Amino acid sequence: MSTHPDSYIKPELMACCGAREIRDRDIVIVGTGFPTMSANIARHTHAPGARMMQESGVFDAQPARPALSVGDPCLNPGAAMIGGLIEVMGMFLQGGWVDVGFLAGSQVDKYGNINTTVIGDYANPKSRLPGSGGANPIGALAKRVLIIALHNARTLAERVDFITTPGYLDGPGARERWGLRENTGPQVIITNKAIMRFDRESKEAYLESYHPGSSVEEVTRLTPWKLMVSKEVRETEPPRAEELRVLREVLDPLGMIKIYEKRGYV
Repeated sequence: MSTHPDSYIKPELMACCGAREIRDRDIVIVGTGFPTMSANIARHTHAPGARMMQESGVFDAQPARPALSVGDPCLNPGAAMIGGLIEVMGMFLQGGWVDVGFLAGSQVDKYGNINTTVIGDYANPKSRLPGSGGANPIGALAKRVLIIALHNARTLAERVDFITTPGYLDGPGARERWGLRENTGPQVIITNKAIMRFDRESKEAYLESYHPGSSVEEVTRLTPWKLMVSKEVRETEPPRAEELRVLREVLDPLGMIKIYEKRGYV
Protein backbone atom coordinates (compact mmCIF):
# COMPACT_ATOMS: atom_id res chain seq x y z
CA MET A 1 0.00 0.00 0.00
CA SER A 2 1.25 3.47 -0.85
CA THR A 3 2.51 5.65 1.99
CA HIS A 4 2.02 8.85 0.01
CA PRO A 5 0.39 11.37 2.39
CA ASP A 6 -2.39 12.07 -0.14
CA SER A 7 -3.55 8.44 0.05
CA TYR A 8 -5.16 7.56 3.38
CA ILE A 9 -8.42 6.60 5.05
CA LYS A 10 -10.13 8.57 7.81
CA PRO A 11 -9.24 6.13 10.63
CA GLU A 12 -5.56 6.51 9.70
CA LEU A 13 -5.89 10.29 9.97
CA MET A 14 -7.54 9.93 13.39
CA ALA A 15 -4.76 7.63 14.62
CA CYS A 16 -2.15 10.14 13.47
CA CYS A 17 -4.01 13.01 15.16
CA GLY A 18 -3.97 11.02 18.39
CA ALA A 19 -0.24 10.36 18.04
CA ARG A 20 0.49 14.07 17.76
CA GLU A 21 -1.04 14.64 21.20
CA ILE A 22 1.54 12.38 22.86
CA ARG A 23 4.80 13.87 24.14
CA ASP A 24 8.15 12.22 24.62
CA ARG A 25 8.39 10.34 27.94
CA ASP A 26 4.61 10.36 28.49
CA ILE A 27 3.10 7.38 30.29
CA VAL A 28 -0.03 6.56 28.31
CA ILE A 29 -2.88 4.25 29.30
CA VAL A 30 -4.26 2.67 26.15
CA GLY A 31 -6.80 0.06 25.15
CA THR A 32 -6.92 -1.42 21.68
CA GLY A 33 -7.52 0.12 18.25
CA PHE A 34 -6.92 3.85 17.88
CA PRO A 35 -5.21 4.40 21.25
CA THR A 36 -2.61 1.68 20.77
CA MET A 37 -1.90 2.69 17.19
CA SER A 38 -1.64 6.37 18.12
CA ALA A 39 0.74 5.69 20.98
CA ASN A 40 2.93 3.46 18.83
CA ILE A 41 3.01 5.95 15.96
CA ALA A 42 4.23 8.54 18.47
CA ARG A 43 6.89 6.17 19.84
CA HIS A 44 8.22 5.43 16.35
CA THR A 45 8.31 9.10 15.31
CA HIS A 46 8.54 12.08 17.68
CA ALA A 47 8.15 10.48 21.14
CA PRO A 48 10.54 7.51 21.45
CA GLY A 49 10.51 7.78 25.24
CA ALA A 50 6.72 7.41 25.58
CA ARG A 51 5.60 4.28 27.43
CA MET A 52 2.27 2.48 27.18
CA MET A 53 0.29 0.80 29.93
CA GLN A 54 -2.65 -1.49 29.25
CA GLU A 55 -5.63 -1.32 31.57
CA SER A 56 -4.95 -5.00 32.28
CA GLY A 57 -1.57 -4.12 33.84
CA VAL A 58 0.96 -4.73 31.06
CA PHE A 59 3.53 -1.92 30.97
CA ASP A 60 5.74 -1.03 27.98
CA ALA A 61 4.45 -3.82 25.75
CA GLN A 62 6.26 -4.70 22.52
CA PRO A 63 3.53 -6.47 20.50
CA ALA A 64 4.32 -7.94 17.10
CA ARG A 65 0.78 -7.16 15.87
CA PRO A 66 -2.18 -5.00 16.94
CA ALA A 67 -3.72 -6.41 20.13
CA LEU A 68 -7.28 -7.71 19.88
CA SER A 69 -8.02 -6.95 23.54
CA VAL A 70 -6.25 -5.56 26.61
CA GLY A 71 -5.65 -9.15 27.66
CA ASP A 72 -4.24 -10.32 24.32
CA PRO A 73 -1.16 -12.56 24.95
CA CYS A 74 0.74 -10.72 22.20
CA LEU A 75 1.25 -7.88 24.70
CA ASN A 76 3.27 -9.96 27.14
CA PRO A 77 6.56 -10.87 25.38
CA GLY A 78 9.18 -8.21 26.04
CA ALA A 79 6.97 -6.14 28.37
CA ALA A 80 8.75 -4.26 31.16
CA MET A 81 6.06 -5.26 33.69
CA ILE A 82 3.05 -7.55 33.80
CA GLY A 83 0.87 -6.43 36.68
CA GLY A 84 -2.85 -6.10 37.25
CA LEU A 85 -5.64 -3.66 38.04
CA ILE A 86 -4.19 -2.80 41.44
CA GLU A 87 -0.95 -1.60 39.84
CA VAL A 88 -2.73 0.38 37.10
CA MET A 89 -5.54 1.96 39.10
CA GLY A 90 -3.69 2.20 42.40
CA MET A 91 0.03 2.65 41.96
CA PHE A 92 0.04 4.46 38.60
CA LEU A 93 -3.23 6.40 38.35
CA GLN A 94 -3.79 7.30 41.99
CA GLY A 95 -0.09 8.01 42.37
CA GLY A 96 -0.32 10.65 39.64
CA TRP A 97 2.08 8.95 37.25
CA VAL A 98 -0.20 8.69 34.20
CA ASP A 99 0.18 11.53 31.72
CA VAL A 100 -2.36 10.51 29.07
CA GLY A 101 -5.49 8.40 28.97
CA PHE A 102 -7.32 7.49 25.77
CA LEU A 103 -11.10 7.05 26.07
CA ALA A 104 -14.22 6.62 23.96
CA GLY A 105 -17.87 6.39 24.84
CA SER A 106 -21.42 5.88 23.64
CA GLN A 107 -22.08 9.55 24.47
CA VAL A 108 -19.68 12.47 24.82
CA ASP A 109 -20.88 15.94 25.72
CA LYS A 110 -19.60 19.49 25.32
CA TYR A 111 -17.76 19.31 28.66
CA GLY A 112 -16.00 16.08 27.76
CA ASN A 113 -18.13 13.95 30.08
CA ILE A 114 -18.46 10.36 28.85
CA ASN A 115 -21.44 8.02 29.18
CA THR A 116 -20.98 4.26 28.96
CA THR A 117 -23.74 3.38 31.44
CA VAL A 118 -27.23 4.02 30.10
CA ILE A 119 -29.12 5.79 27.30
CA GLY A 120 -32.23 7.57 28.55
CA ASP A 121 -33.51 7.70 32.12
CA TYR A 122 -31.44 5.54 34.47
CA ALA A 123 -34.51 3.92 36.07
CA ASN A 124 -36.29 3.33 32.76
CA PRO A 125 -33.58 3.32 30.08
CA LYS A 126 -33.81 2.95 26.34
CA SER A 127 -30.70 0.77 26.56
CA ARG A 128 -28.10 -0.24 29.11
CA LEU A 129 -24.42 0.00 28.24
CA PRO A 130 -21.41 -2.00 29.51
CA GLY A 131 -20.41 0.47 32.23
CA SER A 132 -17.17 2.10 33.24
CA GLY A 133 -14.47 -0.53 33.29
CA GLY A 134 -11.39 1.57 33.93
CA ALA A 135 -12.74 4.67 32.19
CA ASN A 136 -13.86 6.48 35.35
CA PRO A 137 -10.49 6.41 37.15
CA ILE A 138 -8.65 7.14 33.89
CA GLY A 139 -10.84 10.19 33.20
CA ALA A 140 -10.62 11.31 36.83
CA LEU A 141 -6.90 10.80 37.47
CA ALA A 142 -4.91 10.97 34.22
CA LYS A 143 -3.30 14.37 33.65
CA ARG A 144 -4.62 14.63 30.09
CA VAL A 145 -7.48 12.73 28.46
CA LEU A 146 -7.84 12.21 24.72
CA ILE A 147 -11.31 11.25 23.50
CA ILE A 148 -12.12 9.38 20.28
CA ALA A 149 -15.71 9.70 18.99
CA LEU A 150 -17.93 9.54 15.95
CA HIS A 151 -19.17 12.96 14.91
CA ASN A 152 -22.93 12.59 14.92
CA ALA A 153 -25.94 13.45 17.07
CA ARG A 154 -26.09 9.93 18.48
CA THR A 155 -22.57 10.00 19.96
CA LEU A 156 -22.18 13.71 20.72
CA ALA A 157 -24.60 15.39 23.10
CA GLU A 158 -25.00 18.78 24.76
CA ARG A 159 -25.28 16.85 28.04
CA VAL A 160 -24.81 13.11 28.45
CA ASP A 161 -27.66 11.06 29.92
CA PHE A 162 -25.35 9.71 32.64
CA ILE A 163 -21.83 10.75 33.67
CA THR A 164 -19.83 7.54 33.78
CA THR A 165 -16.50 9.31 33.37
CA PRO A 166 -15.98 12.93 34.41
CA GLY A 167 -14.84 15.53 31.96
CA TYR A 168 -15.34 19.07 33.17
CA LEU A 169 -18.72 17.99 34.68
CA ASP A 170 -20.88 21.15 34.55
CA GLY A 171 -18.17 23.69 33.79
CA PRO A 172 -15.36 25.74 35.33
CA GLY A 173 -14.11 24.60 38.73
CA ALA A 174 -16.32 21.52 38.90
CA ARG A 175 -13.52 18.97 38.83
CA GLU A 176 -11.75 20.71 41.69
CA ARG A 177 -14.96 20.96 43.73
CA TRP A 178 -15.29 17.19 43.49
CA GLY A 179 -11.73 16.67 44.71
CA LEU A 180 -9.95 15.98 41.43
CA ARG A 181 -6.47 17.34 40.77
CA GLU A 182 -6.10 20.80 39.28
CA ASN A 183 -5.05 21.15 35.64
CA THR A 184 -6.36 17.73 34.67
CA GLY A 185 -9.21 16.72 32.39
CA PRO A 186 -10.01 16.18 28.73
CA GLN A 187 -7.76 17.95 26.26
CA VAL A 188 -9.18 17.02 22.88
CA ILE A 189 -12.00 15.19 21.13
CA ILE A 190 -10.83 13.58 17.90
CA THR A 191 -13.73 12.65 15.63
CA ASN A 192 -14.03 11.42 12.05
CA LYS A 193 -14.83 15.01 11.04
CA ALA A 194 -12.79 17.32 13.24
CA ILE A 195 -10.58 18.08 16.20
CA MET A 196 -12.22 19.86 19.13
CA ARG A 197 -10.39 21.27 22.15
CA PHE A 198 -11.68 22.79 25.38
CA ASP A 199 -11.91 26.49 26.13
CA ARG A 200 -9.91 27.39 29.25
CA GLU A 201 -12.61 29.62 30.68
CA SER A 202 -15.93 27.96 29.79
CA LYS A 203 -14.53 24.39 29.60
CA GLU A 204 -16.73 23.80 26.55
CA ALA A 205 -15.41 22.04 23.46
CA TYR A 206 -14.68 24.27 20.47
CA LEU A 207 -13.70 23.55 16.88
CA GLU A 208 -9.97 23.76 16.27
CA SER A 209 -9.76 22.07 12.87
CA TYR A 210 -11.94 20.22 10.37
CA HIS A 211 -10.62 17.21 8.50
CA PRO A 212 -9.94 17.29 4.75
CA GLY A 213 -13.19 16.70 2.92
CA SER A 214 -15.24 18.30 5.69
CA SER A 215 -15.92 21.97 6.52
CA VAL A 216 -16.80 24.28 9.38
CA GLU A 217 -20.40 24.25 8.18
CA GLU A 218 -20.63 20.45 8.16
CA VAL A 219 -19.01 20.08 11.58
CA THR A 220 -21.25 22.67 13.26
CA ARG A 221 -24.33 21.14 11.61
CA LEU A 222 -23.46 17.67 12.96
CA THR A 223 -22.72 18.96 16.48
CA PRO A 224 -25.81 18.95 18.76
CA TRP A 225 -24.82 22.09 20.67
CA LYS A 226 -23.86 25.61 19.61
CA LEU A 227 -20.25 24.81 18.82
CA MET A 228 -17.73 27.60 19.30
CA VAL A 229 -15.28 27.97 16.42
CA SER A 230 -11.69 29.08 16.90
CA LYS A 231 -10.68 32.31 15.21
CA GLU A 232 -7.71 30.33 13.86
CA VAL A 233 -9.80 27.37 12.66
CA ARG A 234 -8.02 25.47 9.90
CA GLU A 235 -7.98 22.23 7.99
CA THR A 236 -6.44 19.32 9.89
CA GLU A 237 -2.95 18.38 8.75
CA PRO A 238 -3.15 15.11 6.76
CA PRO A 239 -1.06 12.10 7.79
CA ARG A 240 2.64 12.56 7.11
CA ALA A 241 4.49 10.03 4.99
CA GLU A 242 6.50 8.74 7.96
CA GLU A 243 3.38 8.38 10.11
CA LEU A 244 1.73 6.31 7.38
CA ARG A 245 4.85 4.20 6.88
CA VAL A 246 5.01 3.34 10.58
CA LEU A 247 1.29 2.61 10.76
CA ARG A 248 1.11 0.45 7.65
CA GLU A 249 4.48 -1.27 7.55
CA VAL A 250 5.44 -1.59 11.23
CA LEU A 251 2.29 -1.53 13.36
CA ASP A 252 -0.55 -2.77 11.18
CA PRO A 253 0.73 -4.53 8.03
CA LEU A 254 -2.52 -6.53 7.79
CA GLY A 255 -4.59 -3.35 7.60
CA MET A 256 -6.75 -4.14 10.62
CA ILE A 257 -7.52 -0.43 11.01
CA LYS A 258 -9.83 -0.65 7.97
CA ILE A 259 -12.47 -2.27 10.16
CA TYR A 260 -13.24 1.20 11.54
CA GLU A 261 -14.59 2.26 8.15
CA LYS A 262 -17.29 -0.40 8.58
CA ARG A 263 -18.06 1.09 11.99
CA GLY A 264 -18.79 4.49 10.49
CA TYR A 265 -15.45 6.26 10.82
CA VAL A 266 -15.60 7.75 7.33
